[in-house]
Parts: sequence; C-alpha cells; structure tokens
Amino acid sequence: MKIKSLIFLGILQSCLFLNAQIKTLDPVEYVNPLMGTQSLHNLSNGNTYPAICRPWGMNFWTPQTGKMGDGWAYTYTAEKIKGFKQTHQPSPWMNDYGQFSIMPVTGKLAFAEDDRASWFSHKAEVSKPYYYSVYLADHDVTTEITTTERAAHFQITFPENEKSSIVIDAFDKGSYIKIIPSENKIIGYTTRNSGGVPQNFKNYFVLVFDKKFETNSTWLDKVLNADKLESEGNHVGAVVGFKTKKGEKVNVRVASSFISSEQAELNLKNELAKSTFEETVAQSKAEWNKVLGKISVEDTNVDQLKTFYSCLYRTVCFPQKQYEIDKDGKIVHYSPYNGKVLQGYMYAGTGFWDTFRALYPLLNLVYPSINKEMQEGLINDYKEGGFLPEWSSPGFRDVMVGNNSASVVSDAYMKGLRGYDINTLYEALLHGANNEGPLEAVGRKGVQYYNTLGYVPYDVNINENAARTLEYAYDDFTIWKLAKALNRPKKEISLYEKRMMNYKNLYNSSVGLMSGRNKDGSFPANFNPFKWGDAFTEGNSWHYSWSVFHDIQGLIDLMGGEKNFTAKLDAVFTTPPIFDDSYYGAVIHEIREMQIMNMGQYAHGNQPIQHMIYLYNYAGEPWKTQYWSREVMNRLYKPTPDGYCGDEDNGQTSAWYIFSAMGFYPVCPGTDEYVLGAPLFKKTTLQLENGKQLVINAPNNSETNKYVNELKWNNALHTKNYINHFDVLKGGELNFDMTGSPNFKRGTSKEAFPYSYSTSK
Repeated sequence: MKIKSLIFLGILQSCLFLNAQIKTLDPVEYVNPLMGTQSLHNLSNGNTYPAICRPWGMNFWTPQTGKMGDGWAYTYTAEKIKGFKQTHQPSPWMNDYGQFSIMPVTGKLAFAEDDRASWFSHKAEVSKPYYYSVYLADHDVTTEITTTERAAHFQITFPENEKSSIVIDAFDKGSYIKIIPSENKIIGYTTRNSGGVPQNFKNYFVLVFDKKFETNSTWLDKVLNADKLESEGNHVGAVVGFKTKKGEKVNVRVASSFISSEQAELNLKNELAKSTFEETVAQSKAEWNKVLGKISVEDTNVDQLKTFYSCLYRTVCFPQKQYEIDKDGKIVHYSPYNGKVLQGYMYAGTGFWDTFRALYPLLNLVYPSINKEMQEGLINDYKEGGFLPEWSSPGFRDVMVGNNSASVVSDAYMKGLRGYDINTLYEALLHGANNEGPLEAVGRKGVQYYNTLGYVPYDVNINENAARTLEYAYDDFTIWKLAKALNRPKKEISLYEKRMMNYKNLYNSSVGLMSGRNKDGSFPANFNPFKWGDAFTEGNSWHYSWSVFHDIQGLIDLMGGEKNFTAKLDAVFTTPPIFDDSYYGAVIHEIREMQIMNMGQYAHGNQPIQHMIYLYNYAGEPWKTQYWSREVMNRLYKPTPDGYCGDEDNGQTSAWYIFSAMGFYPVCPGTDEYVLGAPLFKKTTLQLENGKQLVINAPNNSETNKYVNELKWNNALHTKNYINHFDVLKGGELNFDMTGSPNFKRGTSKEAFPYSYSTSK
C-alpha cells in the first residue's frame, strides 16, 4: 500500500510539473542552433548553419560538412565533417568571405578536405550558441569550440597516438600561411570571398597552441612540403603534429582581422588573453543569456519555448560587427568599399529587402543601442561607397530589388533613436532615391522612368519592375516621414508625398491585383497573377499586391471596399498553390516551399507576403489575423532541423515569429504603430533598455484559445487594433483575454484601424 502511495505521489508531482508554467531563467539553453539546417538547394527549411558565436560577433564558427566554397557549409543530413570553419556567411545564396578552417586528424597524415573528413553522429554532437562539441569517429577525437566576438578557443581531446595532427586550411583563390615553431604559432591570411570586396581584401588569422609542435609541414594546392614553414599561392595550408596521450587536451586560441596580422594578434590578446576554455564558455553563455533574456516567455509548451529562443538567437546574429579595436582603444574598420582602414563603426551581412520588415523594427524596440551603432555604420557605408548598401556582404552586392535602406534609416529615427548624424543619412536617402547605383541593386534601377511616369515599365527590359515600383513607393513614404521630422523644405516634402502614391499606378482593376504596366500606360494583355518572377521578385502578384505598407486604406479603396478586400485576403489561403514558373524555366525553391505548406497561395517562406496576415485589422476582421498568425506560428515553425518553411534570411523570418508570439507586428516600419495579432504564450516580459518593462499577459492562452475577446492596456480597455511604440516604451501591462471563439464586435470600427496615409490626413 505504501509503495502504491509513493508511485501515485510521484505521478502527481510529475503532472504538477508538466502543468506548471515554465519560466525561462536560462534562455540560451532553449536554443537549437541546428534549427533550419536540414536544407537543400531545391528546398529550404531555413538554410541556416549552427553558428558558434557572440551576438552580432565579427567572426562565427561552424562545423563544415560541405566542400570548400559550397554555400551549404553545414547540412544536417551530412555524414562527415571536413573541418571547423570561420565564417561570415549571411546566406548560402550569398556564400562566404574571410573563411579558413581547422581540423584535427590522427594516424596517417591527411590534409585534403575529403581525405581528412570524419564520420560523425548528431548523437555525439552538442550544439549551443556559446559551445559546440562533436566526436570525430575516424580520428577518435572530440573537438570543442567556444568564441568571443573576434576570437575562438578550441579544446581538442586526442587519443593516445604517435601521429596526432591539426590541419589549418587557408582555402583557395589566394592564401598565405607561416608556421612559427618557437612560439607555437601559425599566422596567415585568406582572400577567398564571393564579391563585395576591394582588390586588397584579406582576412588575417593567428593561431596559438599550448603544445609544442613536433612536426611542421605546409602545403600548396595538392603538394605537401615537409618541414617547409611558409607557403603562399592559390591554396595553401599547414599541418602541425605531435604525440598525444589518451585524453590529452590540446588548446588552440585563434583570432582574425580584416586589417592586419598585427591587429589579429591584438584581437586575440584583447579577447582571449589567458582565459581558460571553461571561463570563455561561461562568459559566452552569460552574454547570450543577457541578450536573449531581454524577452522572457513563460508557458507549458517546451517546444514553443525552444522555437521562440531559437528564433531570437537568429535575430541577433546578423548583421555582424565588421569593426575592431586598435592599439589605442579606438574603433576602426577595414572598408569593404574603398579598401582603407578608417575610424568608426561598420556592420555587414544583411539584405534590407528581407530585414527592413521586422528585423530592424525588432532592434529598434529591444536592442536600440545596437541599431544606433548600425546607423553610424551606415553613415560610413555612404561616405566610403557613395551609396547606402541594399545588400552588404561585406560591401555592395548585386542582388534583390528596392531601396529599402530608406526604411531602415527612417524607422530608427521615427522610433526615437538619436545621437548620430541623421542629416548625412537623410542626404544618403535622397541620393539613393534619385540615382541608379554602380550595381543594379544599389540606388534605384529604372529611377528615371519611376520619377517621370510614376512606375518602372514592364516593357523596357528592367526585370522585376512591378516589385521595384511598389517598394520605391513605400520607400518614398519613409523618406517623406523623415523629411517632415527633420523640417525639410516643403517642396521636398511634397515631392515624396506625391511619389509614395505611385503604387496606385500598378493596380490592374481587371484582375483586382497589382501587375506590371507598359510604358504607354497599358497593362500587358497576357498578365498571369500566378506567374512567379517577371514583374515581381521571388513571388507573384498574389504575394506582392499587399506591398502598400503605408496606405492599406488606399489599397482597400482600389479593391472596392472592406468586404472585397477581406475576400481577396481570404482567397490567398483558399486558392490552390498553382504556379507558373516559366520566367525561371524551373521550379525555384521558393515556389516549392509555398506549394507544400497547404496554405494556398500564402508563401510565408519568402518575405513579401509575411505582413499580409495582419491586414485584416485594417478592414474590420481582426479575428482572422488572430487565427492565421497562430496557424503560421504553430504549423510553419518548429525547433527542429527542418523547422523553417523557407529561407530564414538574416533574422527576418525569425523576427516575424518573435513579434507575432508577443502578439503584435510592425506592418509599416516608419510609423510608430504595431498591429495586433494573438500572443502565443501565457506571459511575456520585455525588458526595455530604458529600464521599463512591458508585460504581456494571456493566462487563458491555449491551442484552442487563439482569439482575443478583450484587451486591456494598464487595466484600461483597449479597443484599437494596434498599439503605439512610444506607449510601449513607457512600460506597463497588456492583458489579453483569450477565448476559443472570435469576438465579431471588437476592432470592427474605423476608429480601431491602424495607420494608413489615406485616413491620416
């Protein structure tokens, strides 16, 4: 009887534990860096790699399963690891720069990547943002890694072996390496990159070992040169060897610099000095908990907690710091625009076409001091490159469309960031808005047509013309907002106020959607709203027709009123995922990702449509936003290797989840409003940099209770479909009363609708 009672008590305690609300006191332990790594060229489940790093750190490290130069550096389904790579890769499509790798081997000396590769298992792999460990079966070696912002500490546990070695691969396309046995040191540089760099680009590295080298070799291309201590050429590397005892740990401290070999040594000294491996692990973990702990979520669903913090981890990876601290303690950077070493901040590794939508608004809300540094970095981008970048990796890259640096600059200022030269940034916006750049993706391609006709024509051999027009119009809105805030001349303000309405020029009333438009004003006779690409960017008309962030009421009017508008929104989900891929000549991965998600034409795996769910709030049906935002969170995000529904894209797809899980989303960056959805957790606490707290309570939240019956802001009834940024900054409580059925009365009046230009005058 006593035994039965004890068993019952144990079961009861377990049930109570499972039902208790879990407080995320150690948020970094919920992060799965492998989320999104089960991806292929033709189907992305995130296209991520497990980055061992510090938040926004200059250098990341990752295990390398792909071949040298392959953008898919780490793939979850791979069987072998070829090395551990320092990386700055923002996306496999952009590929990498400043990369080199380290690989321990035992037995027969092997330096070529396929020869040195080892089988591994995820069962013998530990992946954390601050720590990585894996057992390399073919070498009977365990490799552990932890990092600082510009340095890394390797701890490699060898077996008893007469021929233990560590291979340093400086990669091809031009590299240099030198072994300095008297100092247990290796120095060198790599020049491998994927573009966006000047001719003198180098990433200098230094490695310091705590064990004396017994053998020294360098290699050039495929030839190993025993006892040769220095090598320079297309593809060089080094191998140092020693005898090891069973369980012996060899420590390797490594750092790099874009400036010089001396600066790499200084980075190593400043950031690792004589810290032990365990001390650096603890320091890195503490830094991650500090950054991730700005948002604390509480709930009973552990998988959702893991998804949330895995997404938050991705939002604070990019863009990376490209600046360093010199011997005088000054902030300096190597310019990827002119090749000079200059003072000031520099960040790189982001595409504004993706990240203007939610990533930068998240920084403005949660990490504004970091975005202030990024804004100062943008000033240097402009001064050194002549334009603001739209995709930086590390300098100008010729990919994607739009002039969305305007949104990134304007939103920061309109959300209250100060203390930097906003007038120079505004000058940069005007320059970018009125000129074509040195690359198609810099400045505005087709700007003369846009400024005279009010759109970029379909029939003048400028690709993705409708997408460009819609994005330019929104970007003009953000310039207009900033111009007013800076008290610019009335004529200038009026010009951008006029241009931001250019979106209307693409509305094709015969189909009720946006389309390309010919130079003579006619619409193409063979327009197909299911055709991907062509007039649009990585999407079709069903995706891009909602890209009127600043004037949803104007779009509602074009579509014939609220009922027609919401019916068209509904049709996105009810129309089968048919597509026309003739522009590309094959099914691109973004098409396939839409097709297989069972959400009709809704393509959350790519960015243009991600705000569309929130537009029901502008037309009096907010319960549909609540339903669909929860559906996307629950169905399309998992804390697993296949956990994303498309490219993660430098924090944007993750930032959508973070905002949506809190219960609101920045539909129109450049305004001070967040449009309401349905919070995911029972409680969320946001620690603001000004010392205030925003507490979001939804105690009745559950899988079925996904609708907002009532909302109170600081105990006062809140009837709007949005909340204000500056009210949030004051701190307080949002109390959501969640129910299992929609409230068809709340948020239906025009007074409740979020900002639209057409109703703000």
